[in-house]
Amino acid sequence: MAQFFIHRPIFAWVIAILITLFGALALPSMPIAQYPNVAPPTISISARYPGASPEEVSRSVTSIIEDKLNGVDNLLYYSSTSDSYGNASIDVTFQPGTDDNQAQIDVQNTVASVTSSLPSAVTQQGLTYSKQSSGFLMVVSLASENGNYTASDIADYITRNVQNSISRLKGVGSFRLFSAEKALRVWVDPDKLSAYNLTIADVNTALATQHVTISAGTLGSPPAPDSQTISAIIRSNGEMSTVEEFNNVVLRSDSDGAIVRLMDVAKVEIGQDNYQTGARLNGKPTAAFAVSLSPTANALETERLVKETMDNLSQYFPDGISYTIPYNTAPYIEASINKVFHTLLEAMVLVFIVMFIFLQNVRYTIIPSLVVPVALLGTVAVLLVLGYSINVLTMFAMVLAIGILVDDAIVVVENVERIMATEGLPPVQATMKAMPQISGAIVGITLVLVTVFAPLLFMSGSAGVIYQQFAVAMGISIAFSGFLALTFTPALCATLLKPIPKDHHMEKKGFFGWFNRVFDKMTHKYSAGVAALIKRSFRMMLIYVLLVAGAGYLFTKLPGSFMPDEDQGYTITNIELPSGVSANRTSQVLKHVEDYYSKVPEKLNIVAIQGFSFSGTGLNAGLAFTTLKDFKERTTPESSAQAIAGKATGALLYGIPDATVFSIIPPAISALGNSSGFSLELQDRGNLGQEALRNAAQLLIQKANESGKIVNARISGLGPGPQLSIDINRDKAATFGVAVADVRSVLSTAVGSSFIGKFPNNGRMQNIWVQADANGRLALEDVLRLKVRNKEGNLVDLSTVVDVKWTNGPSQVKRFNSYDSISLSGGAAPGYANGDIMNVLTDIIRNELPEGIGFEWSGLSYQEIQAGSQAPIMMGLAILVVFLVLAALYESWSIPLSALLIVPLGMLGTVALTYLLGMANDIYFQVGMITVIGLSAKNAILIVEFAKDLYAEGKSLVESAVEAAHLRFRPILMTSFAFIMGVIPLAIATGEGAAGQKAVGFAVLGGMLAATPFSVIFVPVFFVVILRLFKTKPRLLGEQENLLKEAQAERQFKDEIYADMDSYSAPTENK
Repeated sequence: MAQFFIHRPIFAWVIAILITLFGALALPSMPIAQYPNVAPPTISISARYPGASPEEVSRSVTSIIEDKLNGVDNLLYYSSTSDSYGNASIDVTFQPGTDDNQAQIDVQNTVASVTSSLPSAVTQQGLTYSKQSSGFLMVVSLASENGNYTASDIADYITRNVQNSISRLKGVGSFRLFSAEKALRVWVDPDKLSAYNLTIADVNTALATQHVTISAGTLGSPPAPDSQTISAIIRSNGEMSTVEEFNNVVLRSDSDGAIVRLMDVAKVEIGQDNYQTGARLNGKPTAAFAVSLSPTANALETERLVKETMDNLSQYFPDGISYTIPYNTAPYIEASINKVFHTLLEAMVLVFIVMFIFLQNVRYTIIPSLVVPVALLGTVAVLLVLGYSINVLTMFAMVLAIGILVDDAIVVVENVERIMATEGLPPVQATMKAMPQISGAIVGITLVLVTVFAPLLFMSGSAGVIYQQFAVAMGISIAFSGFLALTFTPALCATLLKPIPKDHHMEKKGFFGWFNRVFDKMTHKYSAGVAALIKRSFRMMLIYVLLVAGAGYLFTKLPGSFMPDEDQGYTITNIELPSGVSANRTSQVLKHVEDYYSKVPEKLNIVAIQGFSFSGTGLNAGLAFTTLKDFKERTTPESSAQAIAGKATGALLYGIPDATVFSIIPPAISALGNSSGFSLELQDRGNLGQEALRNAAQLLIQKANESGKIVNARISGLGPGPQLSIDINRDKAATFGVAVADVRSVLSTAVGSSFIGKFPNNGRMQNIWVQADANGRLALEDVLRLKVRNKEGNLVDLSTVVDVKWTNGPSQVKRFNSYDSISLSGGAAPGYANGDIMNVLTDIIRNELPEGIGFEWSGLSYQEIQAGSQAPIMMGLAILVVFLVLAALYESWSIPLSALLIVPLGMLGTVALTYLLGMANDIYFQVGMITVIGLSAKNAILIVEFAKDLYAEGKSLVESAVEAAHLRFRPILMTSFAFIMGVIPLAIATGEGAAGQKAVGFAVLGGMLAATPFSVIFVPVFFVVILRLFKTKPRLLGEQENLLKEAQAERQFKDEIYADMDSYSAPTENK
């Protein structure tokens, strides 16, 4: 192949130009994202059972639906929450890679089969399904600048005019309004009802029968007589739409003509659909909504669409209403991608500097420099065809690939220059002679570096998606590098290089002269040292065994993790108070949080949400998003998001009585959870009950926090609180002639609320709710005075047919995979990683919690467990694949061992540096380790390939090893230093996405800092030891056999080359 392109350089240029052109055209079309679609698709099912307790919702709604979910295809796990407001939420999580549209269809079809088994109050309102993603992309706030509109007015405006436009945008998974739209509220006075001998059930019946939609038909519709000349639609006023009409609803009409109307016993008004939630922006009331991504959405594209839509909608806002986006995760995503782009450019510059120092000639440096952009743009074109995006992972692969891309070109240029300098051949002839000598090595290196990433393509789960992105980008770029080294680079050498007279070596002056002299001396000492080390092969192998053992020991000491936490420019503060507190108390705690953050210099905005948190919904829940200033204004460790969140937790957790307040940072991949740290589901598998389960959770939290390795272990959910147990005494009910269903109806309507239906309100159908007014449900006595009608038509006090007692019960019931559960979360203490704390928790659960208590990991922890179990298999397969490729290339089972034995020493460098820096065995570490496996083998191949050929030509085993090491010493150091300089920008990264860059940068840097010196020292020894041990005699194949004949015919030429080696210093300037 090389010979063809040496004689057809324009052909080679055309191929390179076409590759560059296709890549340049593909680049603007590439989608940009922080990460690929890593998170497993999640379908959320929502239902509402008004007036029901958490236990009733769990029994009557969630458990019935869950029982049918187990047969859904590709199901990973499911969880549910039933709260004290009658809300049921079930999140169904599927295997990564599952089509989310099909998953939603499967869930809807499955649930449809059990809809008839659900309570009518649930089916009347319907079930909703959405494609869910953890966390929020952004929070949008609308406020009235002139004060003409309340937050409730604006929330209703959002529901009518904004929600649908945003919800149908591509990429939007869910729309959550932190307030409520308008609704018709009927506040019934129980005392007035009693005075008129009515019950709250009479109100429900009257509304249900008098607020109806009547379809009267059409006057004169066919069939009709031929004489019929007109037709007209008949309209009837069965459906009411104004407060006045509802006020006039007839509850009772007496024989004397007296009429009792709804206005006589109730206050009817346009109020809110619910009064649980509200929002404030920097301490001021606002109407806010949050946008979540769908599982396959692109964050940057979705953010752009939301902004464009809001800009268009804002043109029609009422006077005085404007919007802001106080919380937005998209800018960080864009900044982190741009940061990696800058790192890519920095790496290219550093690599070219290293090449120039070694090659010391602009023409020689230009050739590898031209290969890099062609290979990278070619990679972009193929990634677009494969449906990939430009993301952090593919960009990391390209940054690491830069050092690899120049390797093959450097090997070609260095060998061509050596022949030109020693023989005096012109560039074309020198290139023709050089390429057969190194083509085998280039093919071998390319195959090894491509196939070493092949096992990553078969990994599963979210970690598998990450591995695949990296592997594909690396493999494509390396394949382009190998192809260009055999086509484009030889053509460039033949056309761009200038001839060097035989035996002409210009003595360099200045820095290059000093560099060449030092390097020459080092090379001579190295060659002599290699010969001496080969004589001490046994001692060297013993040292090797000790080093490998050390690597294995350090590897076991590395803590496990999924991904390093990133400073994403904001913190999340979760607030939980004891159940039973008022909304005013929660508002006060939120105000305390706002006041604290207002004094934090790095704070930009804070959005406080009342009645909602990641623990659940309720009057005792709250959440605050604090956006921090730009990274340029936060340059010290104390100003990082991690430090700010830690200080806030210390100040707020113990500074507010009876409140659990903690600030956290989001995980690196927000789609995998709401917070960093661990996510554990403690399950009641022995049917021990809610109290036993909570006691077990409290014991686990106590032991975890006492371990010293875990901080802020906590229950992620609302705790139990005071509950009034009103049990219907069936014997008394029968005695007084009261139906049990009527008692339930009165209780659920008066204390909870009763959904009557919908009414048209300014073009929108909105809910109608009936409930006792505030004075009718403030105390137990008020509830017991409620009336229920018996079968004789008389009113009976509720107190006569019920038994009452105060208890302490759950404010929400959680289930995970059909078991009652409690969610726990927390973080690692300084010096520890998630893998450490997960091991601690596992030990406590298995050894100290009662029998019948089980557990499962969820969210990020689930993915971490899955990734950790695959890592050893992945690394083992990578080494095996490299061995098989080399065995095929060398037609030998033993020679590949001499190259593979260096791999553990490269891994030693990765493990040692990671351990010294206190970093973890995470996905980036594992990707770095795979890269080091390939690069370590690459350096060894450069020596083994030459040594094998020299030995096959008839030289002694030791002479072949020493000579190959001498010939390849310079290119090995050149390519290795180029790669090392290319990854330094990753290792020293700051700002957005720095933690991930450092993790992969240091992993590869440590491996190459170890693999480079160990390769040149140990590989010649390995080659001699292995071939002696297996008594292997390499044989030359194909073209190499012809080279042997040529070498034998030109023995004198060979002698001259090796005689000149001692005087060879570096590529020289051509005059």
